[in-house]
Amino acid sequence: MDRTWIYFLHPPRPHFADTMTEAEEAVFAEHATHLARLLADGVLLLAGPTLGEVNTGIAVLRAPDEATARALMLADPVVRDGLVRGELRELRATFLAGG
Repeated sequence: MDRTWIYFLHPPRPHFADTMTEAEEAVFAEHATHLARLLADGVLLLAGPTLGEVNTGIAVLRAPDEATARALMLADPVVRDGLVRGELRELRATFLAGG
């Protein structure tokens, strides 16, 4: 049975979304493609950045175990290339609309 995982993408500096270089934007384009693929495969449940001074990103996904979830996070181009710091946690959705 799949479990739910959340990974956080901690940016390297404040206001990261507004100050990305062209090289960083290119890696984030790969990141978007990666997430779109996971969504199409039914693995990704939701993803997006938080707004404000610190633009921490989140991705919520389904995986059978921590090793699989960690491999998915580490395959994300922004984590893989060291652009952001990934942090993985298991998530127990206790209150969920429609659930």
